[in-house]
Order: sequence, then structure tokens, then C-alpha cells
Amino acid sequence: MLYFTNTQTLFTPLNSKTSNNSGSLSSDDDSLEDLLTSLSTSFINVNAEELDDLIINVLRRIVMLLGVDRSTIAQFDKTNGLMRFSHSWAVPGIKPLPPAIDEENYPYLARTIRAGQNLILESLENLPDNALVDRRFAHEVGLKSVAIVPLMAGGTGLGFLSIGALTKPRRWPEKLVNKLTLIGEVFANALLRARSEFRLKNDLARNRTMRKKMQAETAIWREQALNQTGMSELVGDSPAITRLLKQVEQVARTDSTVLLLGETGTGKDLIAQMIHEHSRRSARPLVRVNCAALPESLIESELFGHEKGAFTGAVSRRSGRFEAASEGTIILDEIGELPIELQPKLLHILQTGEFNRLGSTTTHKSNARVIASTNRNIDAMVASGSFREDLYYRLGVFPIILPPLRQRKSDIPLLVAYFIEKLGPKLGKPSMTISPEQIEILANYHWPGNIRELENIIERSMILSSDNRLRIELLTTPSRTSAYPQTSSSIAESIADYEPRTLEQVQRDYIEAICVRCNWKIAGPDSASEILDINPSTLRSRISKLGINRP
Repeated sequence: MLYFTNTQTLFTPLNSKTSNNSGSLSSDDDSLEDLLTSLSTSFINVNAEELDDLIINVLRRIVMLLGVDRSTIAQFDKTNGLMRFSHSWAVPGIKPLPPAIDEENYPYLARTIRAGQNLILESLENLPDNALVDRRFAHEVGLKSVAIVPLMAGGTGLGFLSIGALTKPRRWPEKLVNKLTLIGEVFANALLRARSEFRLKNDLARNRTMRKKMQAETAIWREQALNQTGMSELVGDSPAITRLLKQVEQVARTDSTVLLLGETGTGKDLIAQMIHEHSRRSARPLVRVNCAALPESLIESELFGHEKGAFTGAVSRRSGRFEAASEGTIILDEIGELPIELQPKLLHILQTGEFNRLGSTTTHKSNARVIASTNRNIDAMVASGSFREDLYYRLGVFPIILPPLRQRKSDIPLLVAYFIEKLGPKLGKPSMTISPEQIEILANYHWPGNIRELENIIERSMILSSDNRLRIELLTTPSRTSAYPQTSSSIAESIADYEPRTLEQVQRDYIEAICVRCNWKIAGPDSASEILDINPSTLRSRISKLGINRP
């Protein structure tokens, strides 16, 4: 509320005539006539930012010209039934009004004003018997007599203008009331115009905000479209794929968080996309974030956005992926690569749906559905302390383990046919065929790179084939081991083509290969003990027992 109780002159009155509380008609009438003349020009072109000061000036002049104690503008608040005292000026020593009061404190006054009628009281005893509540309130604020005129503009009652005498009663001649009514109309039109101006500015500001958000979302969606693999459906009919599709169908129609686990190349991106496309959020954005592809210094900004100046290079405000994915789905690829420092912030948005842009204390909300994926052994990472246990449980509401290709070899013929059809036009070989013997070669391979490796082998073999018969060309590379833990059956399949060896020999060679791959790092993240899923001290003991020597 704008409230002044000092007598500082904000601008010089047009004349120095004042009236006393006896209500001298000629003095009051002449003074207000001059004030009306001033208002007719002052309020025509005033902008909304200057209106408050101008209204306070006029209220001060009314008090000084009429010799009263306080003049006030009150406005109806449609949202909560309150009367808000928006502007007021009083002589020194007068107790300020509260910022707002409930209409229940003055029901008679509220009905009268809303009906567009004046309420002129030379004494509070003139209030009717059905206005006891209003009389009690008037005594509480110290009124002796009051002139209240409604603020009407465009057929709408905005509130009222009140001129009050608190030290001693006074008269309110009819011509004086008429002048106050005209002043009230000037106030009402100015306030209504200011409301429209503020509403227009707010709408323009919202439009600018929405336009920036849409531009950010469009850039993200365009990036996602360029990164699509082109595979629109899951290929295969093996029991493993049947179980996988059943899980996708069950979880897709919910908003539950999903954690996709599986080796590299098993199709985690495709499954995440299928979950989104079969959900009720399918018409909303699908946003992807590869946690492994971003520098640690930029991941927080990428996920949650940043304010201008939040860091070097932040030349403007930028929305994050969670904000862009609100109402839709966000896919967090390689969640196991998320720095430990950022994991609490991800946990917070999963729990509350709230986040802060980098460099800001303002809280924003996002109800994006989260689908996370990783080829890392999250259990081992939790045990080693490189991944928060509470975040793991929050992400793993519905875990889905994608089967490696070696566990669904019956799908290989279907996948080969799919890739031949997909790659043929691009390679200029649209009618290639493959023999059962070549399929057998593929079925006997251990597929450390899974579907992605199969597609690459088919493409390379198509390039090298001189006619329309596809001849498989496998690369003779050392066996690779995924960071995602292999089952005993998958290990057996991986060494099926090797010559027989003792169990101790297999253990020694396998442990040594893992140690070499990890650069002989025994404990901690990305260590040999993490991949082998055994205690570091146990691994050291096993290395010593098997006679493995570090070069």
C-alpha cells in the first residue's frame, strides 16, 4: 500500500485556499474546481509507472484543500473478497490503515459502493440500524464523519474514494460531493487503464518467455531428431525379446522411473524411445542427455539450465533439458557416468520435481518422466561409493535388463534381413541374399558388441561382397570384455571355440586380461575388482595364488 503521513510538498498546489471543518461551500468548491482542472490534463497521458505518485499527490491536495485528516483509495480484490487500501495520504499523527480488510468488516458499505451509490455521513450515528458492523469498524479506525464515492469505470466498480475527518465532524455539501464524484471517476478511469497496461505488459513478458522456451525446446528436439538411429521397432521373436516387450508394455502406460541395464549395443536407446512412444506422454517432447558425452563442468547447466553470467561463457539465460522435457520424457543415457557431485541434485528433482538453474536461487518445477540407462555395473559402483545408493533405488523403480545378442541368437536371421534391407539402398546393393552357412557363422560368434556390432559387420560384408550373395567378414580381434557383468553362460559361449584348458588356466588368463585392461588398477571405480565384482583384497589374494605377475 502507498501510504504517506508527512506534509512534504510533492508539488505546489494551484492556489493556497483551504477550508475549515465547517465546510465552507465556496472555498471547497473553488479549490476542488481548480484541482479538477489540473486532473483533466495530468491524468490523460500518465503511464502506469507514474500513476501511483500522481494519485498520492492528488490525495494530499484533497486533504490540504478540504482541511480533512485522510483521503484514501480502496480497491476490491476479486480473488479473496478483500478490500485493499492501495493509496492513502494522512496528516501527521493519524494512525495508518491496514493494507487490506475483509468485506465482512463493512458489509453495508460494500453493498452500497458495489451498487454505485455514494455514502455521505456527517456523523456515524447516521448509519442505519443494519450497519452495526460498519459502525463498529468506523469507530475502530477513528472516523468522525466521512464522504465515500464509488470508483466506477466502464460500468465496473473498482472500489471507492474515501475522504475522512478523524479529529472532528464536518459537513459535506452536495456540490462538494459532486466534485469528489468527478475526481473519483478520473481515478477510476486511470486505474482501469493502468490495469490494462500492466496486463498487456505481463502478457507480452509471458509471450517472450514462452517464445524463448519454445526456441530452446525446438533446438533440443532438432538435435534429438538428428541423432535418431532410424530403427523404428524392435526386431526379434526370441523368448528373451518376448519378455522384454512384455516389460515395456507394462511400464509404458505408467509414469514410473525406468532404469535400463545392459551391455553396449543392446538397444537401450531404442527401448527408451519405445517406452515414451507407448506412453500417454507420447505427444510431448522426448529429450535425450548423454551423461558420458558432456564435460563435467557443463552437465549441470545442460540438465538444469543456467542464468546469464553464471559462469564464463554464459552470455544469456538458458533452459535446461529437464525444463524442456516437462510434461514429456527425459532419457539419461550412461547415467553411471554422472559425477558424484551432481547426483544429489538429480536425486532432489526425482523426489520433488524441483530444481534451480545454475546461478539462480529461484525454484522451478518439472514433471518430466525419467528413463535412465547404463552399461555399467551399478551394484559394484554403489559398493565402491562412486554411485549414491539412494539415487540407485530412486532410479531403479522399474529396472529392465536388456539381453545381449548371444542370449537371443535365434533373432540373428531376422536382424540380418532387417539390416540388409536397411543398408541396401544406401550401399547400392538392394537385392543381396545370405546363405544358411553364413548365418551359421554369425550364430557361432560371441558378439561382444551386440546389435551394433552385428550391423557394422553386415555393412562391411555388404561392401566387400562382389555379387548379390552376402559373405560374412568377421574381424579377428582379441576378445573384448564389457564393463557390464557377464553371466557364466555368456563366458562359456565366449570361449566355446577355444581349445580345452583347465579351470585354473581360464581363471588366470581371464583375471590377467581384466587387470591389463584396467591398467592394473585393483580397487575403486573402473577397476578390475569392480568388473570382476569381488573384494579388492580377495582379488589380490587370487592374483598371488594363481601366480599372475604384473609386468
